Amino acid sequence: MRIGHGYDVHRFAENRKLILGGVQIEYAYGLLGHSDADVLAHAISDALLGAAALGDIGKHFPDTDRRYSGADSIELLRNVVQMLAEKGYKVGNIDATVVAQKPKLLPHIEKMRFNIASACNVETDRVNIKATTEEGLGFTGELLGIAAHAVALIEENGKDGCA
Repeated sequence: MRIGHGYDVHRFAENRKLILGGVQIEYAYGLLGHSDADVLAHAISDALLGAAALGDIGKHFPDTDRRYSGADSIELLRNVVQMLAEKGYKVGNIDATVVAQKPKLLPHIEKMRFNIASACNVETDRVNIKATTEEGLGFTGELLGIAAHAVALIEENGKDGCA
């Protein structure tokens, strides 16, 4: 087995949709980015790529490439999972934390888990997503943006214990 960590952050922006874990959330602001700026999907993608020593999403889906302008980050995550499969790995489990003062994310967590699990070809019980605030501190606490951390375990295909 191999373990990777991912981190991503995007600032809030007007006239953008807020998408986290593939879920569009009603909020006054969205996140600024070349793709749909889904910080959760990006952090998970980086954790998976890191576990396989395959770099990061910027290497594979650069913001200088027009093909990824407005890209669906859940689709990018599916591509990452395919890259892992080509190297002989599969997803074991994922644990992620979204850091956001607002909006409240609890009502959306189960749909996020479903979307991430589907993209990773695993059962939902292999994906854990948590949300926290920073109690008004830092850039997320000051409502400047949202961050996400993720840890992922991958295993070689054919090993027992993974879907």
